[in-house]
Amino acid sequence: MRKRRRERLGSAVAAGDSVGAYNSFDIVGDIAVTKIPPESQTKAADIAKAIMSRHKNVKAVFTQTSAVCGDYRLRKLTFIAGEKRTRTVHRESGCIFAVDLDKCYFSPRLLGERQRIFKMVAPAEVVVNLFAGVGCFSILIAKQVPSAKVYSIDVNPDAFQFMQENIHLNRVPENVVPLLGDAKAIIESRLQGCADRVLMPLPEKAMEYLPAAVSTLKPSGGWLHIHLFEHAAKTEDPAEKAKQSVTDALYSLGVDFEVPFVRIVRSTGPHFFQLVVDAYIFPS
Repeated sequence: MRKRRRERLGSAVAAGDSVGAYNSFDIVGDIAVTKIPPESQTKAADIAKAIMSRHKNVKAVFTQTSAVCGDYRLRKLTFIAGEKRTRTVHRESGCIFAVDLDKCYFSPRLLGERQRIFKMVAPAEVVVNLFAGVGCFSILIAKQVPSAKVYSIDVNPDAFQFMQENIHLNRVPENVVPLLGDAKAIIESRLQGCADRVLMPLPEKAMEYLPAAVSTLKPSGGWLHIHLFEHAAKTEDPAEKAKQSVTDALYSLGVDFEVPFVRIVRSTGPHFFQLVVDAYIFPS
């Protein structure tokens, strides 16, 4: 597995000095996805050539031309060079994940968070993943903790199909239960009070789904891993702001809890951050 999934490409790397701006990009399987600033759009072909020259495994280069948005967390991709396809196979932590980047959300930048979570799961735990995508968190947990049971939910039919494929590719059909639909509805109908741990890796909606997540936990209590976005000025601590947001929300639900851990997962823009808050809910 490649250790670095996000790179910085300087002007000296690209064709001569023709690429004047730095450019960041992700590699998913054999596809590179880059963001090209408006002033460098005319140099897109040179940027793609430089990426493919440095990374011989990259067979296609796309540029992201919209933000990630919508219930399915999709982004608009524009083809630049190589093979004109968006389906690939990504390898991570001993697992393989088939994905179509045009139809499903996938971020290699969550590698560290996925590893952190599967190392926390104890034998025989029941885990509910509210926003599973193509199944990365769920499958990694099942591979690392074979006695765990993971209910893996997503609302995107395409992501659900890839999740099912990935479950079989990684040989964990006994451990991961794929569920298609809205997490609130599925929890209400079949997952009340069953979980030791709940994953909420969708910052846009995690706080909205917090009451449903709490109701998923066993009466004996358990863990919530809540992702959210925060804006923090230079004088503010984004971790403290995130912790306060979760604390206020959990107080309003009337549960007994503690928040022992908060971390910045990544920067998403100037003074904007994605964070994860670990909250332990005590027995009811």
